[in-house]
Amino acid sequence: MSHVFIPPTPEQEAKLHRQRRNSMLTSVFIALLVMVLIGLILGFILLPSFLKETPVMVSYSAPTQEDDQIEQKKKTAIQAKPSAPSSSQSKIIAANTASNLAIPVPELEFDANEVSLEFGSGDDFGAGWAMGDGNGTGGGGTTFFKQSVVAQRVAYVIDASKSMNKKRQELMREELTKSVKQLKAPMVYQIIFFSGPAWVAGSEEDYPDKAGVAKYTDDSGTYEWRRVKGGFAPKGKEQPVPWLELDLSNRKRSEKHIEEQVMSYGTNWGPPLTMALEMDPPPQIIFFMTDGTGGNTEKVLKDLSRLAKRKNTIINTVALMEPKASEGLIHLARETKGQFTIVDERGRAKVQKIED
Repeated sequence: MSHVFIPPTPEQEAKLHRQRRNSMLTSVFIALLVMVLIGLILGFILLPSFLKETPVMVSYSAPTQEDDQIEQKKKTAIQAKPSAPSSSQSKIIAANTASNLAIPVPELEFDANEVSLEFGSGDDFGAGWAMGDGNGTGGGGTTFFKQSVVAQRVAYVIDASKSMNKKRQELMREELTKSVKQLKAPMVYQIIFFSGPAWVAGSEEDYPDKAGVAKYTDDSGTYEWRRVKGGFAPKGKEQPVPWLELDLSNRKRSEKHIEEQVMSYGTNWGPPLTMALEMDPPPQIIFFMTDGTGGNTEKVLKDLSRLAKRKNTIINTVALMEPKASEGLIHLARETKGQFTIVDERGRAKVQKIED
């Protein structure tokens, strides 16, 4: 059987062309409708997530009581950044993300106002301080011969010379012990005694009454002072002065050192104050008590004042029954924004106003 090809007529070709064109337009139109429909569907799905509001988190903190007002004649205060409140003093719910759960605040089962040696709770200077960064953040307080201070690092530089007779010794030991007992953790402190040489309280002493070398031994080694014109000077390496953490053990040892400290010859202001100012970090407050005038030359006073200012240290001074020492002690106190106390022959202490 044979096939015969009959070519289409012009009319048939024109009709076929129109059919192909209509099919193409229909396909394009349907594709556009499908894309629009898909876009609308996606819009309905995603739009609510953009309009969704972030839940508001509410935190609760317990009301704090106003601090008790402390009445004092005068107080040297070190400005410090406020430390974070302890968990016993506030209750807080905090979250970084939204949550549909409510978390109850548990009730504490201990007395948050219980006095604690370790955490510094008490009635005098509040509760809770931090050691901080060495720049005086936080602090507690104490008094010494009616000088009231608020600080975290306190050093005592105390005269232990032979001129400290029985009555002066009794006053010194009583007042120094009372001041150390008032310190509260986490304050740190140290006691430096001096006569001709200077040494850390509690050091084992080998001090010759006449010419010779004075030796002081502690856990870190033995340190010598040699006699020079006008007093003593360190021989070789100098004794380090560490800070003492305020705990029951250190407090009891310090009270024992104060009670048993032996008086020795000489009086020299420069070395013990320099030892205290070179502590790391330096003290915020130094209590400097003496019954003598040795070593308070104009140069020494200027050098000590300059060093104290560079260390941001306040020097509070006490003239123990020695009015002649007042001028030099007032100079140190005035230059470092400190206080000055004069103790008269009857043992009565009076904080004197320092004129600028």
